[in-house]
Amino acid sequence: MNPYLITAAVSYLLGSIPSGYLLVRIFTGEDVRATGSGNIGATNVARKSPALGVATLLLDAAKGLAAVLVAGVLFSGLHPQLIMTTAAFFAVLGHLFPVWLKFRGGKGVATSLGAFILLTPKSILCMVVLFLLIAVAFRYVSLGSVAVAAAFPLLAWALHEYVDPRQLVWIALVSALVIWRHRQNIGRLAAGTESKLGSKLETELETESETKSETKSGTLGATRK
Repeated sequence: MNPYLITAAVSYLLGSIPSGYLLVRIFTGEDVRATGSGNIGATNVARKSPALGVATLLLDAAKGLAAVLVAGVLFSGLHPQLIMTTAAFFAVLGHLFPVWLKFRGGKGVATSLGAFILLTPKSILCMVVLFLLIAVAFRYVSLGSVAVAAAFPLLAWALHEYVDPRQLVWIALVSALVIWRHRQNIGRLAAGTESKLGSKLETELETESETKSETKSGTLGATRK
């Protein structure tokens, strides 16, 4: 069988393990998709539990790294850099569109960092620094995520962290997907309604509560009529 197809399948399945969803379900019995942004990533999980948010971040990064390591071990003699980059792409794809959750996954930032830490270490370091600077200066996690995703292909190219030009294609596709998954955040940033880092969770909970109350009131009213 084609080694690239095997790599794609194994990496996708590893990436599709819904770490955040599983952690919240196991430790709180809740569905993280029913609260906050509805996302299974570390940021939304942290709204339920900061500790589980950190654990989700680490596990999401670890599954990306695991996919690359497995590909490197299985096919070490066949264009290793390209096949490992292929693994990285499909691990991120699995996280974004997990088959186990009807293809509703996370946004891919942590998984991308883990998947490419061995392949493009200098770029990843630059991205982490850039993310921290933007997040601290502007207090928008989403802005930092989109910025580093956009910078990733340029950094990999400028720092010569590729052997085969096709690696840059995979990297650019990963960046495009991560940015696309942040499209709602980008819309809120443009409208000035995006939540800032450190903003009170109570505001979000109050909004959710009000929405649910209005829905119930409307349902009761319609029933009485």
